[in-house]
Amino acid sequence: MALCQRVRFGDKVEAMLQVQRAPAVHDVVVVGSGAGGGTTVKVLTDLGINVTLLEAGPMLDPMKDFKEHVWPWEVNHRGSGANAESYFGKQQWGYWNAPNGYWDVPGEPYSIAQGEEFRWFRSRILGGRTNHYGRISLRFSDYDFKPQAFDGLGFDWPMTYDEMSPWYDKAEEFMGVTGTHEGLRTAPDGKFLPPVAPRVHEMLVQRAGKKLNIPVIPSRMAMLTKGIHGRAACHYCGQCGRGCHTASAFTSSQAMIFPAMKTGKLNIITGAMARELIVNDEGLVSAVSYIDKATRTEKQIRCRAVVVAASACESARLLLNSKSTKYPAGVANNSGVVGRYLTDTVGYSLGGAVPALENMPRHNCDGIGGMHVYVPWWELDKKNKDFPRGYHIEIGGGFGMPQIGSFRGAAASAGYGAGIKAAARQQYGTNVSFAGRGEMIPNESSYCEIDNTKVDQWGIPVLKFHWKSQPYEIKMVQHMHDTFTAMIEAMGGRVPTRSFDPATAISKGGQIIHEAGTVRMGDDPKKSALNKWSQAHEVKNLVVADAAPFNGNPDKNVTLTIVANAWRAAEHLAEEMKKGNV
Repeated sequence: MALCQRVRFGDKVEAMLQVQRAPAVHDVVVVGSGAGGGTTVKVLTDLGINVTLLEAGPMLDPMKDFKEHVWPWEVNHRGSGANAESYFGKQQWGYWNAPNGYWDVPGEPYSIAQGEEFRWFRSRILGGRTNHYGRISLRFSDYDFKPQAFDGLGFDWPMTYDEMSPWYDKAEEFMGVTGTHEGLRTAPDGKFLPPVAPRVHEMLVQRAGKKLNIPVIPSRMAMLTKGIHGRAACHYCGQCGRGCHTASAFTSSQAMIFPAMKTGKLNIITGAMARELIVNDEGLVSAVSYIDKATRTEKQIRCRAVVVAASACESARLLLNSKSTKYPAGVANNSGVVGRYLTDTVGYSLGGAVPALENMPRHNCDGIGGMHVYVPWWELDKKNKDFPRGYHIEIGGGFGMPQIGSFRGAAASAGYGAGIKAAARQQYGTNVSFAGRGEMIPNESSYCEIDNTKVDQWGIPVLKFHWKSQPYEIKMVQHMHDTFTAMIEAMGGRVPTRSFDPATAISKGGQIIHEAGTVRMGDDPKKSALNKWSQAHEVKNLVVADAAPFNGNPDKNVTLTIVANAWRAAEHLAEEMKKGNV
């Protein structure tokens, strides 16, 4: 069936498009193919349920799309972009990185409240952000699930760590996460693969940590140190950010979605920009309306249930845009909390040159992509801190592949010719960096809402962001700066001399790409959108399965918890469908 509908593009009506409604009723429609969507697809298809997956971007072909083993000299401008974009400040995302998305997507604007700062990274390809993320995989702690009970701040989750632990087990055993059992409350132990050995600079960091009484332990990364589930062990090329041909670095596309395609239970529709959830007279979702980007036509796909996993902000946008007489404020938003309490990780980085590493004999230290060791939070029980909770530290350094920008500054310090080469060789591999990733307490001033004055190229109203860092977070950044300086100096290193103001040094909202909390869960329908199973209180056939349901954003990267919670939600949805409740 096709009905005519007038659609707005920009500020004017461009065309009369036909809304194409398919008669078939699909079991489950999943919107988004990242960590939450991929997990949902895997779990439901394994249980024999037919799933249709809507992805706003194109299909992924790892062998064609990933530049894993390409050398800089093999491409134009040695990786500065096909048209040397990085020379002119026009390269949004590293040329070498796995195809993933952009901060500024052509034709897809968003708004920011006057005087505030926020950046929104959108992924538009099968697998979403999992194609490029750092694979750091940390369980939330017991107090992360009950923060209000712990210290009076934030919002308690409707379940405990003990309730979540079995799904963490499932997630880790499937993804493959390296690590060691340390018995730390701030870094709960899990089901780990063998860790990787520290590199030279990481050994120096460990020594510095001992001097300062700061723990430095093997990192917990979703990268295979031995083969599991048909995925090969890592071959240690160190280029995980480029995408992994052997699927040794976890992605939802390679580890979950591609195997699900082989079951015959999965139908994938790419280039499908979700526009609205259509509800019936009972208030249940009966269809998903999306724009077919190839034909610029609007289509509707009918469903028995829908799982929204388009990323925290995109999922909130979809729910807020799904207005009807039944839900005038947007579907699942009778509580008014959809879009509210937006959070992102608190970030700050500092690096320094360590003379002990100068002119070090060249050797292969590629290893896995990213850090082999990290620092979990070590001052949880310290009294009279300037801020609650804490942060973990990610460590960088070593002999990265030389490319454009690797020896920036050598000419300024050494002149020309042989002097530049000598300086480059001396400096190569001497920089060690520390990146703090801290907890943001949800606040009422950080949220997203629909901007009713602006639409994207598909005629869909866009988001408007509001963002405010709290004094807690700013004081945390000061602590990060002081700690990183002490660590570098304990290594005998030199910290660059420059002015420092934590209020301006703190990462901007969205910059760390760990957005969470816009469709929060809870036991009280008046104060939350979802129940403990990530199922909408008033729409029982609607599940949200990304980081939007999170009641907080602790000092642990969100992906592992997205997978664990989505796994839990998907199994519950399947059980409810089996019982006939959905």
